[in-house]
Amino acid sequence: MNTPSTATNSNSPSRSARSPGPGLFVLADGKDMRITFFLVASLFLLWGLCNGMIDTMDKHFQDQLHLTKAQSAWVQFAHYMGYTLMALPAGLLTRRIGYKGGIIAGLLLVSVGGFWFIPATRISQFWAFLFGVCLIAMGLTVLETVANPYTTLLGPRERGPTRINLAQSFNGIGWILGPIIGGAYFYSEGGVEVAHGQLYIPYMGVGIIVLVLAALFFFAYVPDIKSEDIYRTDEGQVADESAGHAGKEYNRVAIFILMVLNVAALGFAIYMILNLILPACGVGPDLAKRIVPTAAILPVVASAILLIPISRNITHHNIWAHPHFSSATLTQFLYVAAQAGIFSFFINYIISEMPSIAKTTVDGWLIHGNAVLREGAYYVNEKGATRLLGYGGFALFCLGRFVGSALINRAPAHRVLGCYAIVNAVLCGIVVLKLGWISVAAVFLTFFFMSVMFPTIFALGIHGLGPQSKKKAAAFIVMSITGGALMPKLMGHLGDIYNMSISFWMPLVCFALIAAYGLSWSKLSQEQGVRGLKGAGGH
Repeated sequence: MNTPSTATNSNSPSRSARSPGPGLFVLADGKDMRITFFLVASLFLLWGLCNGMIDTMDKHFQDQLHLTKAQSAWVQFAHYMGYTLMALPAGLLTRRIGYKGGIIAGLLLVSVGGFWFIPATRISQFWAFLFGVCLIAMGLTVLETVANPYTTLLGPRERGPTRINLAQSFNGIGWILGPIIGGAYFYSEGGVEVAHGQLYIPYMGVGIIVLVLAALFFFAYVPDIKSEDIYRTDEGQVADESAGHAGKEYNRVAIFILMVLNVAALGFAIYMILNLILPACGVGPDLAKRIVPTAAILPVVASAILLIPISRNITHHNIWAHPHFSSATLTQFLYVAAQAGIFSFFINYIISEMPSIAKTTVDGWLIHGNAVLREGAYYVNEKGATRLLGYGGFALFCLGRFVGSALINRAPAHRVLGCYAIVNAVLCGIVVLKLGWISVAAVFLTFFFMSVMFPTIFALGIHGLGPQSKKKAAAFIVMSITGGALMPKLMGHLGDIYNMSISFWMPLVCFALIAAYGLSWSKLSQEQGVRGLKGAGGH
């Protein structure tokens, strides 16, 4: 069994915790990277804005195209499959052209996706909008693959989690603005037909903004920064004893299982894609039922067979040999699954499960008259729900990011992650119980407590890897965003069969498993931790 290392070196948490150390954005050579950091942080606001608009689309397409909740979740599928398709190419691109080149390439791809919505609105077919969503997501994949690990390098290594959470706070601002902008165009007072003709406007604006950002980055100082390779993952040999990591043995069975689960997720993605494509190609349901399972299962079985010798030959310098990274890919899959499910079906939950509201609330600034009168009582309508999503849910999400970045600077990041995930699992349980306003409040609170999860899982997963391995690992963690493509389909299916309260069983299970990763990270990494990632050291 693996036990946490007791070796202490210049990067140990106890030494860092006892001395103030350099500033948050100061490199070892004394360079202040503050301006570069905040320029990169603007990218977090950008993809928060795009993601926020995505989450207001589901109900619009349900009304316009008469889709079920599960069918409307194709929006999330297209969005997150863009991440899956582009994650590994993004990692390769970043290793070839560096952080600055990767950022510019990602921005240009987002711009192409934004401008695509102009012809897509004229085509006015579901597939055209899904294609635009996927294009933008592919561009965002490049940006996330670059920006997330890059923020951890713009200052002292031990304070990387603090910087990535601070940058993700800008992402929270984007999440607030996204539903407000999306709701203004997707739920027009002129009706669903008028709104459908306006879908291109916010995305055209995104296309213009990212072109300006690309020009700024072209002239900005964005150097490639080398990170310390604690685990010697960039070397072609096992680290020697002087590194303080010799003698570690890895549970190869656990590594094999983790790799198979990642392949299984890809197989599930193939299954879902074929279910969408084959009917559109005129393939009958009987033939599709025979083709789809085989086409999805064969790659998984073949990959599992190939992974057996691979898992046996994994050496210390391979990133998959480090369970804190391997487990992070699965944990991120679960987190994005829970996040995408709650965000995308928030409007459905508010409309179907939220109790009636008073006339004074209807006339207040928050709802602003966006309610319907049914059986003598007022209920929030779609546009009112988007205002609650932006001013309520995503405001708490943004607040949670700022609070979380401060908290993780003082407390062990993995323990914060574990405790937050436990709280969210309990909150989802309250939603399932259908306790009226208490359950509604629980839904809003999930936004606050899930706010720090993505950046924290990311930082925990890439901790201690070398500069080249970190870029590769970042690509795999971003690829695990596939959870957002697949699991909302399950949540929507539960909502169609039962109700939106019962559908919260999906994120409940996800948060419970995330808690297990957070609380076991110290053993998985065999690190006592560093400042902001403190483990068994007790600091």
